[in-house]
Amino acid sequence: MQTYLVIMKDAPEAKVALRFAARRAAKTDRAVEVLAVVEPQEFVQWGGVQAAMEEEERVRLEAQIASLIGQLVEETGTAPKLTVKQGDPIKAIRERIAEGDIAALVLGAAEGANPGPIVKHFTGEGAGDLPCPVLLIPGAMTDEQVESLS
Repeated sequence: MQTYLVIMKDAPEAKVALRFAARRAAKTDRAVEVLAVVEPQEFVQWGGVQAAMEEEERVRLEAQIASLIGQLVEETGTAPKLTVKQGDPIKAIRERIAEGDIAALVLGAAEGANPGPIVKHFTGEGAGDLPCPVLLIPGAMTDEQVESLS
């Protein structure tokens, strides 16, 4: 089954993108996968402290996403799969897309002049190499707009 891959960050636009993907998947009989990437922490003198900080971020992201997924299952009947990776977000996204079965990469764009580094990469220099389309969801969309467009 083809999957909408949603990139989740702790940002409102990511939640809008996830809501869009879940509604679209329910209407097109596709799946949704949420990919959250825990970026390496800035250099910390002690490796154990750095690892603990990264693990805390991972647990926090998983809890936040689990709550969103629960809401989406109630609303759409679609239960997204959650994948959490560590490392560089661009590399992790490209690796997941290379595994296949991705119908579209769904990205939420932040309001204002800076849509975010992931959006900039996949709608700019990285857009032409992808084997799937990129769905760019404006972070300012209302639930009603998401419902009507999905």
